[in-house]
Amino acid sequence: MKKFVSLLLVLTLVLSVFAVASAEGAKKVGIAMPTKSLERWNSDGEYLDEQFKAAGYETLVVYSDNDVNKQVNDIQNLLAEDVDMLLITAVDGQALNTVMDEAAEKGVIVIAYDRLIMHDAVSYYVSYDNYTVGKLQGEFVESALDLANAGDKTFNMEFTAGDPADNNAGYFFNGAYDVLKPYIDNGTIKVVSGQTEFQQVATAQWNTDTALDRAQNLLASYYADGTVLDAWLCSNDSTAAGVAQAIESDYAGDNVVIVTGQDADDVNLVNIYEDKQTMSVYKNLGNEVIVTLAVAKAALEGEIDGEQLATTFGIECDFDTESYETTPGNKCPSFLLVPTVVTKDNMQVLVDTGFYAWNADNTYVQKVK
Repeated sequence: MKKFVSLLLVLTLVLSVFAVASAEGAKKVGIAMPTKSLERWNSDGEYLDEQFKAAGYETLVVYSDNDVNKQVNDIQNLLAEDVDMLLITAVDGQALNTVMDEAAEKGVIVIAYDRLIMHDAVSYYVSYDNYTVGKLQGEFVESALDLANAGDKTFNMEFTAGDPADNNAGYFFNGAYDVLKPYIDNGTIKVVSGQTEFQQVATAQWNTDTALDRAQNLLASYYADGTVLDAWLCSNDSTAAGVAQAIESDYAGDNVVIVTGQDADDVNLVNIYEDKQTMSVYKNLGNEVIVTLAVAKAALEGEIDGEQLATTFGIECDFDTESYETTPGNKCPSFLLVPTVVTKDNMQVLVDTGFYAWNADNTYVQKVK
């Protein structure tokens, strides 16, 4: 509860500052989300809209059905509405060149929200430390299987990564794989399918059914003979939901399989309670929006001192000018927050954010916002 009160105080301070600016004339902000079909982007779009409006901005929000051409058209429509700023979570960070050129020509400030856009029109990037997200997943598997003390014992596992069009997906996968690679190299971990390259394990549009189909195929091909499956590292919750379903329906072993995820989606929290999924990496929506609001206000007022601004959030957030490039050699100023591991044993950390509440039986939590 103390964390939630602190979060509210920080957000109230940010909003009160913004209210002064709104009295001088509302700026117009276009918010472009990739889709409503994934719980994550539905929640982010609604909350960004709510908080920017509360801060005195005029907002226009679009969802692009995971269709690149539709997102290009949606952003062009926002530019036609003379927005002062664009907040964009790209369907495909490599495919917005034309419309980003148009934004640059109009002098519109672009903030890449959560997913980096590969174009120099992007002024700032606000996200979580994506490599760390994957690293936390890999470290969880490492700890849960006690790999460092395995001795001659071996474990079987598989990987499911995210959308190749999402710049974050490679960071998530690499963060996890870098932790586990030494154990793969020394034989402690065996990836039975042999599929360890990102492109082999990627999942277009993070689609649950696509992840389900691939998992069923792998289980039928490599585990139907009784081979034990110990862990399945999934980069996010929508893919983990598909993998968990495949394990439940197509895996004959009686052991609990470690399954990782990310985003703390409702269905996955139920799965964690029921031991169908083991963990999720949570990226606090409230914190990400607080940082995005502050960066947006500062950027609309002129050049910003990122190092100094990052000290004002009241939230753990690094200002990074080295890790991300919009084009080769062009470093993108990035504000990177710190994610949290969620398991059955610490779901209270979600309740403390104010975005979740315990269900009637106090067994698992569900989103309330």
